[in-house]
Amino acid sequence: MLILSKRKPGYRMKGFEFVFLAVGSVFGAFIRYKITESPLLFNTLPLNVLIVNVIGAFILGIFIVLSEQWNLDGKYSLLAAVGFCGSLTTMSSFALDSSNLLDNQHYASLAVNVVANIGLSIGALLAGRSIMTTIINA
Repeated sequence: MLILSKRKPGYRMKGFEFVFLAVGSVFGAFIRYKITESPLLFNTLPLNVLIVNVIGAFILGIFIVLSEQWNLDGKYSLLAAVGFCGSLTTMSSFALDSSNLLDNQHYASLAVNVVANIGLSIGALLAGRSIMTTIINA
C-alpha cells in the first residue's frame, strides 16, 4: 500500500521535497489545462474532466505498483501522487460540472457524470495497478 507520508506531527517539509511537489504539481496542472481548455461534450455530458480523472487514476495505479516494487523514497510520492496526479485530477471541476448539470435539469447526464467519474476512475486505478503488476512479474 502506498504511504504518502510517514512523517510525525510537526514535521517540516525540506526544500527538495517542496521542489518535487511543485514540479509534479506544475506538470499535472498544465496537462489538465491542455486537456480541458476546449469543451468536449457528449450530448450534455462534459467529458474533459472525466478524461483527466480517469487518466490521473490510471497513472496513480501504475505509480503505486512501481513505488512498492522499487521501494521509492517518499519524495517521489510528492512528485507523482500528490503533485502530478493531484493537480491533474480535479474534484472541484467535477463538482462544478455536476452542479451545472443539476442546475440545468439534465438529471440523466448528471447521473452518468457521477457514476462515470467515480466508477471509471476507480476502474482506471485498478487497471493501472494490474497492468503494472503484470509487467513487473513477467
